[in-house]
Amino acid sequence: MIFKTFFLSVISVLCPMIINAQSADPYIKKIDSIAAASSPVSFNGVILISQGGKTKYIKANGYKDFEHKIPLKVNDQFEIMSNSKQITAVLILQEAEKGNLDLQTPVRNYLPELTQPWADTVTIHYLLNHTHGITDLKKPLLFKPGSDFKYGNLSYILLGKILQNTSGKSFSELAGNLFKKLKMERTFCYSKQNNQALVCGFMNNENHFTKVEDSFLDDSILSAAGIISTAEDLAKWNQALYKGKLLSPRFQKAMLTASAQSQHNVFGKDKTGFGYNVRIIKEKGLDYFGVTGLGDGFTCLNVYFPTVDTSLIILENQMPENREYWSYKEAAIKNVVLESIAGK
Repeated sequence: MIFKTFFLSVISVLCPMIINAQSADPYIKKIDSIAAASSPVSFNGVILISQGGKTKYIKANGYKDFEHKIPLKVNDQFEIMSNSKQITAVLILQEAEKGNLDLQTPVRNYLPELTQPWADTVTIHYLLNHTHGITDLKKPLLFKPGSDFKYGNLSYILLGKILQNTSGKSFSELAGNLFKKLKMERTFCYSKQNNQALVCGFMNNENHFTKVEDSFLDDSILSAAGIISTAEDLAKWNQALYKGKLLSPRFQKAMLTASAQSQHNVFGKDKTGFGYNVRIIKEKGLDYFGVTGLGDGFTCLNVYFPTVDTSLIILENQMPENREYWSYKEAAIKNVVLESIAGK
């Protein structure tokens, strides 16, 4: 009788584990299948899924060095490109919380060297959500601030300069202090002198890979595209950002509220909400957040599903030359995760 009771209690514990493992198998197999397929474009990078701050799936596929066939590892460091802008947005909002700047104040207040009249109408808010209309510091605006959307690096380069002017510290120092606080130990600002274990980026032409020899990154673009990180560190970032550990409720809401509209193929053909360098998406009945990055031989995707506290991080050290396949595998993997969550 004692054995029978013990046996039943063990079964009651194991059954949910077995069921969960069985239900997770198709989910894992689909992701593995997408990553393994060479058509229409190969995958070369790291995929991570975490829930509640704990890693549920992590795998590296492909090479950090194609010539010598050196495989990627899950803790390798990648250029995260425009994902860097989200970090800059948080640093700007933290300065606003301290009273060092105001989001609705024209940029001339912080960058008096600007000569164009638009410096008196473009505010930090417009820089943060890419509705500023600036195409060149010496040219008139493309559109009235707030009336349209145009994504680019320029506004976040300006935000980096504003951070330096208002804080008295370099962008690298501000970002480095934040990474240290969050224990993002393998995340740093790009430097030609110190690139740690940063993998090389490659351009992919019909699955023939050419190494990017000369990165366009330098000190001037760090706040727009110059952060180096890992999948695991970006999962830590998501836990801090979306759990309200980085900003007060007021500024958290400002960042994660749609103040513009923008379309990106990873999230479908329709325009979705856009906050302070974060996309606010509703798909298959789920609300979630996303940020993408592309360039310099790298492709990145960072998605967070708040209802299930789940992050999907994809980092590749390859970028297709054919724009038809930009973020192609990222979108496919995201859809598998989305459908799995929506089906629960």
